Amino acid sequence: MSLYHPVDIGTLHLDGNLFLAPIAGYSDMAFRSLCVEYGASLCTTEMVSAEALVRGNKKTELLMRRAPNEKVYCVQIFGGNAQTMAEAAKIVLEKTDCDCIDINGGCPVPKITKTGAGSVLTKEPERLFSIVKAVKESSIKYTSLHPERGNVPVTIKIRSGWDSSNITWKECADAALKAGADAITIHARTKAQGYSGKADWEIQKRLVEFVAKRIPVFGSGDAFNPETAKLMLEQTGVDAVMFARGAMGDPFLFRRTKQFLTEGKYETETPKERLEAGLRELKMNVAEHGEKAACMLMRKKFCAYSSGIKGGARLREQIVNSRSIKDYEELFKQFL
Repeated sequence: MSLYHPVDIGTLHLDGNLFLAPIAGYSDMAFRSLCVEYGASLCTTEMVSAEALVRGNKKTELLMRRAPNEKVYCVQIFGGNAQTMAEAAKIVLEKTDCDCIDINGGCPVPKITKTGAGSVLTKEPERLFSIVKAVKESSIKYTSLHPERGNVPVTIKIRSGWDSSNITWKECADAALKAGADAITIHARTKAQGYSGKADWEIQKRLVEFVAKRIPVFGSGDAFNPETAKLMLEQTGVDAVMFARGAMGDPFLFRRTKQFLTEGKYETETPKERLEAGLRELKMNVAEHGEKAACMLMRKKFCAYSSGIKGGARLREQIVNSRSIKDYEELFKQFL
């Protein structure tokens, strides 16, 4: 089989195996739209609080909106209580037409873990089991009452363990399988590592062997470019690569990687193409959030878009002071 190939998650068919991970502050509707345009086969929203959904928080609901060009998309929810997660899953299905629900079992940020969510699920396989089971049953119940909706698979993202003394990926995978998960994504770092050190791809490989094709396994961690994505697929046998930090400010990563996997080479976009894409993302965000908020949001994103551009350091010094579309357009005029 070619390294670039279709993937099935339950009854959901995807035309390729290059995915955008849920990235807080980055994988909003506008950015997902660009990633789809440049070849992402599946994008996941920023993580959505189950507690906030159940309380009826309207701002949280906005995180779940589908980009107009997303043929398929996934909503990720997080929480530490099975009943609340089940209720949140029902709300997701009522409020969106998402094609998949993902459970966050990997976020290492303290404000998430102190609520019993995120990486805590990797530490506590029994809690992971109860949450996956509750969300899966909620999805089955909702779609049985609304057959026009079609089946909505449930997936989970985990880490390799809590720390080096608590490597629990196998117990977590077993719990997820028994609870009915339709796919598992593994970021092969521990919670204690956060985003430092090196991802242990050997664990990804062992998870693939453990799951033994019962459900798909997706790999995350240290896939920053086409070359490392290819290595991950070759060395671990994962069914798909989920790009996270490597995709920040770089929706073209999906196009380059697809070219590399299918043709053995790829074309690199110009600074003009990068900044034009960033400006399109800015204007989509202006339509959603207003100019002031969108321009503030895009400061960090344009710092990423300008990475690798000659004179980028000086450019980034000016980016953080930009307050309007006009400011950004004037700043980038020399490249456009």
